[in-house]
Amino acid sequence: MLNIHNLSVSFGGEYLFEEIAFRLNSGDRVGLIGKNGAGKSTLLKLLSKDMQPDSGTIAADKEIKIGFLRQDIDFEQGRTVLEEAYQAFSEIKSLEAKLENVNTQLAERTDYESEGYHQLMVDLNELTHQYEIHGGYNYQGDTEKVLQGLGFLRSDFDKETDTFSGGWRMRIELAKLLLQKNDILLLDEPTNHLDIESIIWLEQFLKNYTGAVVIVSHDKMFLDNVTNRSIEISLGRIYDYNKPYSQYLELRSEIKEQQLNAQKNQEKQIQQTEKLIEKFRAKASKASMAQSLIKKLDKLDRIAVDEDDNAVMNLRFPVSVTPGKVVAELEQLDKSYGEKVVLKNINLLIERGSKTAFVGQNGQGKTTLAKILVQELDYQGRLKMGHNVQIGYFAQNQAEYLEGNKTILDTMVDAANETNRSKVRDILGSFLFRGDEVDKYVKVLSGGERNRLALAKMLLQPFNVLVMDEPTNHLDIQSKNVLKQALVNFEGTLILVSHDRDFLQGLTDKVYEFKDGGIKEYLGDINFYLEERNAENFRAIEKKEQAAATAKKERPTNDYQRQKQLKSLRNKLSTIERKITGLEKAIADYDHQLLMEYDKTVAEPSFFDTYHGAKKDLEGLMKEWEHISTQLENKM
Repeated sequence: MLNIHNLSVSFGGEYLFEEIAFRLNSGDRVGLIGKNGAGKSTLLKLLSKDMQPDSGTIAADKEIKIGFLRQDIDFEQGRTVLEEAYQAFSEIKSLEAKLENVNTQLAERTDYESEGYHQLMVDLNELTHQYEIHGGYNYQGDTEKVLQGLGFLRSDFDKETDTFSGGWRMRIELAKLLLQKNDILLLDEPTNHLDIESIIWLEQFLKNYTGAVVIVSHDKMFLDNVTNRSIEISLGRIYDYNKPYSQYLELRSEIKEQQLNAQKNQEKQIQQTEKLIEKFRAKASKASMAQSLIKKLDKLDRIAVDEDDNAVMNLRFPVSVTPGKVVAELEQLDKSYGEKVVLKNINLLIERGSKTAFVGQNGQGKTTLAKILVQELDYQGRLKMGHNVQIGYFAQNQAEYLEGNKTILDTMVDAANETNRSKVRDILGSFLFRGDEVDKYVKVLSGGERNRLALAKMLLQPFNVLVMDEPTNHLDIQSKNVLKQALVNFEGTLILVSHDRDFLQGLTDKVYEFKDGGIKEYLGDINFYLEERNAENFRAIEKKEQAAATAKKERPTNDYQRQKQLKSLRNKLSTIERKITGLEKAIADYDHQLLMEYDKTVAEPSFFDTYHGAKKDLEGLMKEWEHISTQLENKM
């Protein structure tokens, strides 16, 4: 499908990667991995033709369609969620406009026997055929399924896109991409804005996808569940293996160990040969043998060991001043958005030095309560902040607050004060922004680099309470580990919103689960919480709750009732299929009459009403057939 040959890209005279080559085949689900700034997003831009390489070629099969989920999206204002999602079907929408135009002309014109009217009927027949081939009768149902799979409610469909946050708009963009039936999907951090339920749905969708997929993600579980191949970019080279992420790491570790052993054995042989050369050089009779050994050494291919990029940021959160024993106290706190109640009767005491995790599905109020604590949202009830409390807040979209037209250095200098302005370069260096890199503009940084800069900027303000909402989004695995260690060592008070079990493990001493407007306290770490919920991870909880909800809502109380319902649905389906067959035959007869007996047909005033009525009835039956088929599948 796609052949990448000797591809090179450089910035500021330094190669991001040099002469890399690989082939992308149908059915490949590639996890593109590497450190922040290694070139993952750049490679996606090259594959999508958003940018050109310095050298090398990308050869593609003819008429191949590539879909790219970019991190920066721009919607036209005034469109609803459904209208924006329908933009995925540009060809179908174009056919709809043409069909509407032809039908309008047919309804208005009375010159039934003219050549122009006859041509309109031919055009109508051809457009209707094209409309059906391109899935015109199914696209609306497909769109609703994908939007619901990505977490939208039916009540959201008619809301305008600009009423949604950046994360939800990214879901709409992802929905459009999945609906376009591309040959290759390029997904840059697709799970960053998804809750667990939507991630599970996306995993299943991608497993069944027949084209090729290239995914940039730092979600280890997602990569393991979806991918069948891993390509790592490291120090300008790529490492390509037909294994999902965790298996790839094990395999690469084994290969590196083999390389080290082979290198050691070769070094022993080289040393022995060099000793022989020195020994033979001293004897005239052995001089030719010494020269022969020297030539042999010169021709020897030295075994190289793959290099690892082990540079990591150096992060430490200092405590400003010691606050009072009680950091925050909430009593009977409520929060609603219009008629939607998000938090109800919340009572919560946060003490100095505690480390607390907020967990639960998206939309249950975790971020809302975090914003209330940092006084970004109003509320009903009582919130009392403790003495000397200074809060540092890392928002879920913290990187979006950075100005793209500023350099890294200017961003930090502008946020600094007189006491710490002289330390700006040292702080940037500890976050791996060194030398000329500080002169880069924020807009050219990767998502992970922006998050690192946002973290560095935080350190310029004093705090003793740290509230962090999904801080690991966009961070590579090494950076996640560094951030986690810094939070373990933080001597202040920590409140952490996260879905990442690996990150939370061993980090907090108290867990609050958000559900149905309330919170439930678990006095232990994340492992204790999962044990109490009798689950291995958050996904297991999600699946368990989904299964319970489905069982409660849809399954009959016994097998007799289930069989009865299945029989009823099959009977309905059979009846509808008979009606569809009859209508399709009737429409085919009408089409035949139009082509073979045009003059006689147009002379009947009721013909076109009957003809268009049959097509409308067929469209309604197709939708009903799809709905009942879905019900039947869910009850099997």
